[in-house]
Amino acid sequence: MRKIIISLIGILIIAIGYFGMKKMAETERPERKKEQRAIPMVFTEIVKNTSTPITITASGNIVARDRVELYSEVQGIFERSDKAFKPGIRYKNGSVLLQINSDEHRANLRAQKSSLYNQIVALLPDLKFDYVDAFAKWKEYVDDFNVNESLKALPQSTSDKEKLYIAGKNINSSWYTVKNLEERLTKYTIYAPFDGVLTEAAVDNGVLIRPGQKLGEFINPNIYELEVAVSSAYADLLKVGNSVRLQNVEKTKSWNGKVNRLNSLIDPNTQTIQAYIRVNGKGLREGMFLEASLDAKNEKNTYEIPRKLIIDNDKVFTLVGESLKSQTVETIHFTDTKAVVRGLADGTEILSRMLPGAYDDMQVQRYKE
Repeated sequence: MRKIIISLIGILIIAIGYFGMKKMAETERPERKKEQRAIPMVFTEIVKNTSTPITITASGNIVARDRVELYSEVQGIFERSDKAFKPGIRYKNGSVLLQINSDEHRANLRAQKSSLYNQIVALLPDLKFDYVDAFAKWKEYVDDFNVNESLKALPQSTSDKEKLYIAGKNINSSWYTVKNLEERLTKYTIYAPFDGVLTEAAVDNGVLIRPGQKLGEFINPNIYELEVAVSSAYADLLKVGNSVRLQNVEKTKSWNGKVNRLNSLIDPNTQTIQAYIRVNGKGLREGMFLEASLDAKNEKNTYEIPRKLIIDNDKVFTLVGESLKSQTVETIHFTDTKAVVRGLADGTEILSRMLPGAYDDMQVQRYKE
């Protein structure tokens, strides 16, 4: 009896399990809802081709157009200057920048002049008897001779005989020696060649100055030049006199300049030419960094877009219906932020802002304010 009861209970459990599983299998599972992806929104603009000016940008440091490096050609003590010989001091044209003591040289010059004077005086007796026609002019030269004044030119010889006689007495050689000393005397005083400012002073008052020693630098702070490297592709487009827009790095100030010079030599390493831009105006300083924009030419039937919209250097995304399509374009010119392209038909709708992860046939919707 016990075995029978256990067998019936087992059969009952199996039957309940079978019918339970069958019931669960017949129960319908709820359908999972499909995820709906958000369609990205894009900003677009309509292409309208025009004649786009090509602007060449370059940058560099400005330097004074008129610059003089001061060097000494003589030796002596730095004696004086019209003003304190310090950087930043302004001098007028013709004022004394630096004067070196010349007492020793001046004394030597006077001694040489006196020697020349004695040589000419010694000639007078012979000239009076042998060269009667020449005596008067040499006598007049001696009477006007002054060791404290600049040496005058020797009288002109009127005959070959007189000329040879004067040369045989070493008068010409002595005269040129004195003239050379006079010329050297001018080296002891350095004058300002123009209105300007001292930007470097390498010596102080009272120091001993030697030949070849650098004394300082003097510039004209009113006119500057900017040297920039321009691609040789635009060599034929650049001309002397072209207008140039100049800005400081912060874009807070601007100046107008002109192409002053063009170097005809092309750098073999960079394939660029050097253009020199003249600029003047308030706020400019030696060594200031400026950015230059030069108008080269106008490219017809082109359109300017942000540079970051260019894909693979020659493609842009257009909007056809509600999907993106890439289109090949010809890139004419690049700047830091812009690109000039050709090949887009008027009325073409293109992206005005780049869409991350964009691809061909991507479904998008236009942004509407």
